[in-house]
Formats: sequence, structure tokens, C-alpha cells
Amino acid sequence: MTEATRQGGCLCGSVRYESSWPPDLLLTCACSNCQKQSGGAVSVVAGVARDALQCSGELKTFVDQSASGNAVYRQFCPECGSPVLTDTDAAREGGVIFFKAGTLDETHDLVPTVHCWAGSGQGWLAYPGGDLVMQKQEGLA
Repeated sequence: MTEATRQGGCLCGSVRYESSWPPDLLLTCACSNCQKQSGGAVSVVAGVARDALQCSGELKTFVDQSASGNAVYRQFCPECGSPVLTDTDAAREGGVIFFKAGTLDETHDLVPTVHCWAGSGQGWLAYPGGDLVMQKQEGLA
């Protein structure tokens, strides 16, 4: 890749990826499924063009269902269980792919500015002023 890139991977190192940087979108999702899948209050997700992400190693896919009933393809390392990619049919049609930003090797400067499904989030979670905070998910793949 010729532009700036970042690398990341799963906990055990079996899955590795390289992505263009910065991402087109950096967001948090507090839907109940992302909370369960991440084990935290939110999932931090980066969105990039599909051709801007190169991934190596085996991923297993769990087909989840969004609140709207659409398929969400949650891809994770079958060895250590680390969530790595999230995909949807709409993202595929739009040429976008999402990766779990917490799996990046360098995370100190992550600043999500979009927050979706805040209405499903933990009551104690506060979002920064000026950020786009959606109670559900409007207009994202």
C-alpha cells in the first residue's frame, strides 16, 4: 500500500491485517449485540474501503442479525476468539469493510466522532460534545 497504513491483528497473532490510515469512519456502537460481542460498553469500529484492507489468516464468521433484521457478519479468530471484522450486505454493496479498531497495534490516538445505538448504551456512558450521537443507526452501512 502506498498511502499511510496501520497494522493490527488478533490476540494470538494468527490473524493480521494492514489498512489504509486514517479510516474513512471511526465510530462506537453501543447496540446490545456489539456490547455482547465486544464484552464492553461499546465496540470501536473503523470503516475503510474494502480494497484498503489486506487481511491474512483464518477468520470464522458468525452470522448475527441487526435490529432491522439484516445479516451482520461478525468475523473472528477461531484460535483466540478476538473479533476482527464486521461486515454487512450494505457495506459490501458500498465497497466498505469495518474492522475492530481495538485490534490495531497502535491505538493511542483513536478518537471516534460518531456514536450509534446510544439509546441501547450503558446509562453511565457520556459522549463528547460536538460528536454525532445517534440513538439508533441512521445512514451507516
